[in-house]
Amino acid sequence: MSADIVYLNGQYLPADEARISVFDRGFLFSDSVYEVIPFYQGQGFRLEQHLARLENSLRMISLEASYPWEAILSELISRNGGGNLSAYLQVTRGNAGRRSFVYDADLQPTVFACCSPIRDIYAAGPEQQVEYRVIVTEDQRWRRCDIKATGLLPNILAQQQARQVGADEALLMRDGRLMEGASSNLFIVRDGVIHTPSMSYGILGGTTRELVIELAQAHQLPLQESDFGYTELIQADEVWITSSTRGVVPVIEVDSQMIGQGKKGPLWRLMFEYFTRQQRELMAGEGHV
Repeated sequence: MSADIVYLNGQYLPADEARISVFDRGFLFSDSVYEVIPFYQGQGFRLEQHLARLENSLRMISLEASYPWEAILSELISRNGGGNLSAYLQVTRGNAGRRSFVYDADLQPTVFACCSPIRDIYAAGPEQQVEYRVIVTEDQRWRRCDIKATGLLPNILAQQQARQVGADEALLMRDGRLMEGASSNLFIVRDGVIHTPSMSYGILGGTTRELVIELAQAHQLPLQESDFGYTELIQADEVWITSSTRGVVPVIEVDSQMIGQGKKGPLWRLMFEYFTRQQRELMAGEGHV
């Protein structure tokens, strides 16, 4: 399935025809925010939560942009054939006509959206699911990671560092505290209790993170939002990462050190069952978003 139609400032057009100004502040300064939203059978998954996070990001950078987001994205998904697609939505402060740190309050935002197919990671059982190896590196990001901004150079460098040693993801540590992954949220299991770092300015509240917490509560799995350091991480019985496009992924190795028994853990298997049961229904058009 191709997904060649994009949305740009009120128009739906082929991707190779989309153009922005070289003076757009998103291009020059990463003065922009974004969201990635899965759509299953044309319906946005946890769309309300994603758009609430987008509105929060816009408010935090004082960017006024009031648009019918749901209608824009639904039309984009439809024009790309519907089904199961992931939508990327970016809002920049707009084209200032010149390069300057300061900006006029009446700039017209640039709104861009595109989509891509969602890989069906839920068709196979737990034994066929990928296992991750990760590294831990110092968190070099700015202090407002709760804003989903497009200035992702520190994340890129951390991911590249992981790739260079054959790892799949980089976990970020700040002041001795594990925060999250370069493109994911983090969970560990110790003595039968699931832990995830508590929310702060240094963590982006992921919608999949939120769903995992909800599923744990619904199925009476003990879970705590609490801070932990490197020792707790490498001595954990299980480690998971989560994201909208990858779901819940087991980590079997951190910095070349085996986690637990070096295989998928029992609580991950339970969470995978609860999570994928819902996702399979959505991808078949049988569930509720």
